[in-house]
Amino acid sequence: MDAGGAVRVSWDQVFAWRMRRQFVLPRGDVDAVGVAERLCGVQAQVTSAAETAVALRCTAGETGSVVRALADRKLVKTWAMRGTLHALTPELGVAALSLMGSARTWEKPAWTRAAGATPEDVAALVKAVGEILDGTVLTREELVAAIVAEPRFHPLEAHLRSGWGSMLKPLAWQGALCHGPAQGNRVTFANPAHLIPEWPGIPDPDDAAAVLIPAYLGVYGPATPDIFDTWLTRNFLRKATVRRWFSNLGDRLTEVEVEGRSGFILTEHADELAATKPVASVNLLGPFDQYVLGPGTGDTALLPAEHRSKVSRAAGWISPLVLVNGRIAGTWESSGEGLAVSMFDGVPAPMAKLKREAQHVARALGQAGLTVTSG
Repeated sequence: MDAGGAVRVSWDQVFAWRMRRQFVLPRGDVDAVGVAERLCGVQAQVTSAAETAVALRCTAGETGSVVRALADRKLVKTWAMRGTLHALTPELGVAALSLMGSARTWEKPAWTRAAGATPEDVAALVKAVGEILDGTVLTREELVAAIVAEPRFHPLEAHLRSGWGSMLKPLAWQGALCHGPAQGNRVTFANPAHLIPEWPGIPDPDDAAAVLIPAYLGVYGPATPDIFDTWLTRNFLRKATVRRWFSNLGDRLTEVEVEGRSGFILTEHADELAATKPVASVNLLGPFDQYVLGPGTGDTALLPAEHRSKVSRAAGWISPLVLVNGRIAGTWESSGEGLAVSMFDGVPAPMAKLKREAQHVARALGQAGLTVTSG
């Protein structure tokens, strides 16, 4: 903090603070629920990626913990941030759904043209699906069959059967459905109010923002309203609305300057961030990891622009990460008993540290060990 009272920190301090807050360094004595709560959910579009993200953050983590938490109904799996599947705690889940729903993307002409469904169709679907899933769990095929039994929904059948779930996402954001217990490789759907004990229901967006923004800043700060909205909706919300939500938090937020860039952090964390010392570290994180998804792959302080395509790849794939001092410095891939590391800019791979990290990756993947190579 400088003489004028402003909080000024370096990116090295920010990354050290984020790693600690995100159970990257050190790993935490937590379970899947604790990790999902801290990270504002873990992306679960690929289940194995969610399992890896959790296991690598737990001192004794192993694969399968996310699936168990979902089966125990301590986490809910649904389409949330950026329209992608996440495993979330119910409290943060309903907050995210409320804010996603407040964007009303299904009322935009572009969505109507692509989906072939009007806002009135979506409203009717919310009501119909709520009744269909009243106390039952159905596979996608069973749910779609029940929906299109109503003649007015016949034109929507192809979109309802799409594996991308575009037609179902607005229903999830309004609390009409979520993913249910898996039946082998088949996806099921349920009403979250029936699936999750003490489901709190979808709150008012202003109330939801007062929950989700502090949770986000508590692990991905310092950040701006625009960065938060990029993480949440890919900037579909009105900028004035998001700025108002930040403003409503008042003195709960403190502005921070990081090497010329301004953002907000929770006031309760400001002194802790200012006192954080940079760390010399090497860490491995898996694909689709929240460490990069939280601030976004466009954050050039975290991920150099010239290397973004190596992390954010075709078809939405997000590569496994090599972190050096908290910055993304390479990627890795595993195959069989091997782990191949590709460092950026021809920087020599820190093999001794990578081999230690590979032991944790092996544990997270349920393997006895991995041999590290550098390409």
